[in-house]
Amino acid sequence: MATTENTNRGVFALDGVTGMLIATVLLLAILAFLTVWGIGVQQGSASNYYNPAPILDINNIKANSVDNAKFAFEDAK
Repeated sequence: MATTENTNRGVFALDGVTGMLIATVLLLAILAFLTVWGIGVQQGSASNYYNPAPILDINNIKANSVDNAKFAFEDAK
């Protein structure tokens, strides 16, 4: 009985160097996207902060109450 050899292998197959490079580029692209998105969110939050003025007396806030909506942080703009 003769054994058969897998001759369909190659260094640049998707499970070789090419696959590793595709995975690396994909992960770096995801990292770059999330970094840019995070910086944008930080800049947006820094220029549009919350106005704490609706909270006049913290002693009036109850643990479970529908009236807590009037004490919620409101957007400054």
